[in-house]
Amino acid sequence: MSIASQQLSTKAADTIFRRFCDLFPPDGRPTPDRVMTLTDDEIRTVGFSRPKVSFIKDLAGHVRDGRLDLEGLTEHPDEEVMRQLVAVKGIGRWTAEIFLMFRLGRPDILPAGDLGLMNAVQRAYGKRKRPTPDQLRKMGEAWRPYRSVAAWYLWASLGV
Repeated sequence: MSIASQQLSTKAADTIFRRFCDLFPPDGRPTPDRVMTLTDDEIRTVGFSRPKVSFIKDLAGHVRDGRLDLEGLTEHPDEEVMRQLVAVKGIGRWTAEIFLMFRLGRPDILPAGDLGLMNAVQRAYGKRKRPTPDQLRKMGEAWRPYRSVAAWYLWASLGV
């Protein structure tokens, strides 16, 4: 889902991901082996761009050949999870941070490059300009060890 949501609204990402899961009857589970049986064009029919198709296939390949153990990530500290995830084509820092927050439930993640979060901080703190990621990271130090919780509240303040 994290790849699907890159640079898309939540609603659009949910729709595309639901269609993607529909490609895997009867249970809707896109396992790595099942993903690799699909052609790029079959995956594109649900709304993924060519680059995102290659990202999805690279992720499936990493999981299938053991370079990435998704189940084992829960045992690793945040920075190790980040290192393993960003080794996958198309997964950058933001995607890894969102995975840490929402999939692994890590309490102290601050996706400082998130535009929505920057906008929320600008509004909540009455700043004339949106903070840069570096400024947001510095501000976020005051929210340790619950930066994820601060981010959730800030996003919620936007009403989206």
